[in-house]
Amino acid sequence: MDFLNCLETDMSIKILSCLDDPSDLVRVTAVSRSWQELVVKCGLCKQLCLRTFPQLSRLDHVIHPSDSNEESSEAESSNLMEWRSLERDHKVYAFLARARLPSPVKSCISEAVVASSTDNFPAESIFNTLEPRDRLGATPSYWSSQGQEKSSVPETLLYKLMGDVCVVTEINIQPFRAYFQRGSPIYSANYVRFRMGHYKPSSDNWKTEPAHSAIESNYVWTYISQEFPMAQESRLQNFKFPEPVLCIGGYLLVELLGRVQRQEMDGLYYICVSHVKVMGRSLGGVFGAEIMDQTGKFALKVLSYKEPQATEEEEGLSAEAGETPNSRPPRRNLQQLLNFLHRHPLDVDEYVWAESDDDDDDDEEEGGGAF
Repeated sequence: MDFLNCLETDMSIKILSCLDDPSDLVRVTAVSRSWQELVVKCGLCKQLCLRTFPQLSRLDHVIHPSDSNEESSEAESSNLMEWRSLERDHKVYAFLARARLPSPVKSCISEAVVASSTDNFPAESIFNTLEPRDRLGATPSYWSSQGQEKSSVPETLLYKLMGDVCVVTEINIQPFRAYFQRGSPIYSANYVRFRMGHYKPSSDNWKTEPAHSAIESNYVWTYISQEFPMAQESRLQNFKFPEPVLCIGGYLLVELLGRVQRQEMDGLYYICVSHVKVMGRSLGGVFGAEIMDQTGKFALKVLSYKEPQATEEEEGLSAEAGETPNSRPPRRNLQQLLNFLHRHPLDVDEYVWAESDDDDDDDEEEGGGAF
């Protein structure tokens, strides 16, 4: 006996809504036509997806691969067209909801965009935070803010992720230890907070993305995390989200709140970061996002129904992060190479291939700017 036929529709929906695994909902649709009709027409996969990823609250519509080349026949009934649309949405949301499930977590940061301030550009630029080592030979690798008299002045670091749609599970940050200064001080922040979202289109520059634009006015943040306390320790500190976060638009803002370390030389407070690492799963080859207006409404574009494969760039970053042992470091970011040449024009081979030097250098060396 089909027990759902003995229940009211609302009760049946309430029972099936208790399923929190999209694979279970897909299996339900294979039980019978009546069960399939209930799941698809009531949009249970969409409801599950919205519960899983609240960042989809501004989703306006879904653009399917067949929308551009599929012409509806005049003889086709409106009911049939509506059913086909519901089926396509069911497939999309079931596939998207699976991104929350345990999967290989990799580095999904693509590039560094801009920092709120830099003490000595390009030697201490944000691009150095993509390098997993805190030094290359005898050369320190880090980003440094400008010095401030007040410890409450915050700083921000803006990054672009791999693709318009990413699922982020955790972010790792390593404060920089100035080993070339007396006492080897660590220039960490008091707290860190994260924002994820997309660039805000405007009537003047719908498709342009100026790197040094005002972050407050040119970005829409669909997710803002809690404040995480940061330890004054020179290690890769892990900041894990309670639930995976869906980043729509592919931008991550790291907010560094509060300063703890004065520099002995000038008495000003600084924040310095050696490395930033974003862990999660890029869905760039499967989904895209088309931002519709300045309110943050967007269309979700379905590019493929295949499981996302690691791109060459992702594999390179994973190797750089130490996930592939006994492999050569990948090609470096061009800006990083230019920064290195600016400081040590004769040490190119060491920059490209050398492993990090584990021995501390007792000689003090200036790191540029105030350092």
